[in-house]
Amino acid sequence: MTTFDDRENAFEAKFAHDADMQFKAEARRNKLLGLWAADLMGLSGDAASEYATSVIKADFEEAGHEDVYRKVAGDLGNKADEATIRGKIQDLMTEAKAQLMDEA
Repeated sequence: MTTFDDRENAFEAKFAHDADMQFKAEARRNKLLGLWAADLMGLSGDAASEYATSVIKADFEEAGHEDVYRKVAGDLGNKADEATIRGKIQDLMTEAKAQLMDEA
């Protein structure tokens, strides 16, 4: 195998690893967002966990996080405004990535 082949394989492995980590971070963010929203709605225990799972599943409707935003915003109603929810999504993405890095 040539040096070029080695570099190409390393690049492909890094790309796959980065994509996997991004997927895990988004799923973790959605779980954290679901738990946050569940708390605002007065849910706890199994009900909060089930709601968090539904937020994770909502992310598979389309690319990006608009599907997650729409679900949470629709479920929260007037308990949180758009800026609060979008800010929480960003904050929790940072937290999710930090958690994954700590676990690695």
